[in-house]
Amino acid sequence: MNTNSKVTVGTFRKRKIAGEKISMITVYDATSASLCHQANVDALLVGDSLAMTVLGYKNTLPLTMDEALHHAKAVRRGAPDAFVIFDMPFMSYQADDSEALRNAGRVLKEAGADAVKLEGGAEVAPLIEKLVRNGIPVLAHIGLLPQHIMTSGGYRQTGKTPEDAARLLEDARKVEAAGAFATVLECMPSETGKMISEKISIPTIGIGSGPDCDGQVQVLNDLLGLYEEFTPKHARRYAELGKLFREAVGNYANDVKTGKFK
Repeated sequence: MNTNSKVTVGTFRKRKIAGEKISMITVYDATSASLCHQANVDALLVGDSLAMTVLGYKNTLPLTMDEALHHAKAVRRGAPDAFVIFDMPFMSYQADDSEALRNAGRVLKEAGADAVKLEGGAEVAPLIEKLVRNGIPVLAHIGLLPQHIMTSGGYRQTGKTPEDAARLLEDARKVEAAGAFATVLECMPSETGKMISEKISIPTIGIGSGPDCDGQVQVLNDLLGLYEEFTPKHARRYAELGKLFREAVGNYANDVKTGKFK
């Protein structure tokens, strides 16, 4: 995708038809958003992972709408022309469809995001349909669902058995039929990611689901080695900025203490 022209939901489908991969990065602030957009990343996701990587929570569950909106506004200010997707926090859409619609509407009105992301397959398809019918683009998310870790028992790969793979395919077909413009496939075997990608018409954005997805999404902090408390198996490090960060700040602190800083 070319950042010189505005990406839309229609661009995603066109890229799948053309066989062109889609790059997406999870970011949380204006500076990172600006740099990623300048680097020709196709779409920016304001992920609920900010709960851990930025706010210091142990998982994504405590994140509130107001906290997430605060960061989404920053991302939009940093990259005014980027395609920005907002990850709906836990319990911002599950309790009531009307509340979900109001919260998703806030995302577009207050943060200026282009779309929202919801976790879940067949069970959230009716909500996806309602949001789309009311003018709110939706990126679906199936497979491993971080907001369900309390019931799933942790972060586990899905789609490993033929039965589970078939269930995930049905989830993908349901969210596609509901009007999602694309779906994230998280932590499933490569063959399952490939199978789903080939059988639905909307793009698949993989995270730990193999190279045959129509695109990939990664957390910026994982790519740069900034979040060292936990590194997902699917993360690929392109730099070790955490180490460089400590060295640089340590050198500064030492220069101040020894009187070398001028």
